[in-house]
Amino acid sequence: MKVDVLLGLQWGDEGKGKIVDVLTPKYDIVARFQGGPNAGHTLEFEGQKYVLRSIPSGIFQGGKINIIGNGVVLDPALFKAEVEALERSGHDLTKRIYISRKAHLILPTHRILDAAYEAQKGDVKIGTTGKGIGPTYTDKISRNGLRIGDIEQNFEQKYKAAIDRHILILKQMNYDFDLSQLEKEWMEGIETIKRFKLIDSEHFVNKELAEDKKILAEGAQGTMLDIDFGSYPYVTSSNTISAGASTGLGIAPSKIGEVYGIFKAYCTRVGSGPFPTELHDEVGQKMRDFGNEYGSVTGRPRRCGWIDLVALRYAIMVDGVTQLIMMKSDVMDTFESIKACVAYDINGKEVEDFPYSIDENLTPIYAELPGWKTDMTKMQSENEFPEEFNAYLSFLEENLGVPIKIVSVGPDRAQTIIRYDDSAE
Repeated sequence: MKVDVLLGLQWGDEGKGKIVDVLTPKYDIVARFQGGPNAGHTLEFEGQKYVLRSIPSGIFQGGKINIIGNGVVLDPALFKAEVEALERSGHDLTKRIYISRKAHLILPTHRILDAAYEAQKGDVKIGTTGKGIGPTYTDKISRNGLRIGDIEQNFEQKYKAAIDRHILILKQMNYDFDLSQLEKEWMEGIETIKRFKLIDSEHFVNKELAEDKKILAEGAQGTMLDIDFGSYPYVTSSNTISAGASTGLGIAPSKIGEVYGIFKAYCTRVGSGPFPTELHDEVGQKMRDFGNEYGSVTGRPRRCGWIDLVALRYAIMVDGVTQLIMMKSDVMDTFESIKACVAYDINGKEVEDFPYSIDENLTPIYAELPGWKTDMTKMQSENEFPEEFNAYLSFLEENLGVPIKIVSVGPDRAQTIIRYDDSAE
């Protein structure tokens, strides 16, 4: 048995949570392999809306094991709040969430450091969510991190050493801060973590695979925010690509099966960084309003633009995507025409490969297709798709070279159309 991987292909916010929830009945285990509470996976069903930050999106499909993998960074205070919100909604979590001992802890001072570093950058801010993700991964790489497993041995000593080191850095930066309330909430979160099963996730996952259990690896953020292959330096602090599932869960590359790549029918981005197809006009605002493009965790308005097939082809290549899933098709229902960036004009030269850097010398080259001008939100099958929408799908598949298996026509779990099933392949 192999691990299937599900990840975003754009700059995050593609709708991964919904699709994990839809696919989970096919799997025994769902495992998050990277990222932290800056990920906001929104799920809607049965008239309720949930936002998950660190907990895998398979938690609502009864009885499945959900693993927070070693590649994740976990904030105890935010994890506690997330757990309590779900438990108030009647969801029993303690027997369904396992946490890797090798996952790193976001300390209260990591959040303060995050704010201090952003303030220091001035006009060239990265646009972080301020959740301490970057400083936590920095400590991980520099071998100064505190891990979940440390809760079980010499915890107070290790915690104090880490905090003292951060306080010294903040004092050297002359950055004013108050640690008391953050630390209190953080320690309460540690007690919440102790309620859950802590595992050596690499052993657990591989043993489950050996017993033919089906596992879905869930990524956070998007491929274009990958620390190596994204639009550096305006990226996240982890590997968001499919290879991150190997390091984030402890599975060999040969154990990866299907790779589900999720993208929107248009494109969005949060925070700073290049965005070749961004729209600053009423069309972009229409996308934002119709798509409710505001961060599920931060509330920040997302930048909106036409779909970028140059970036998508690049993401499909580095991820080894085998099946595509298109989200928010319904947001485009009222557009007279739909544009898709098929290449870039860079200093007068047409380029189809994603470049090393993106600057003001780049201009998108668009293909334009007729819109479908049809409300798709009530549609139940592919047979109901308007001709223009089918033409859009065919155009995308031809340009991307990968089949679009699933189409989302609304935010609810039920508004998901599977174009073909595995048994028919």
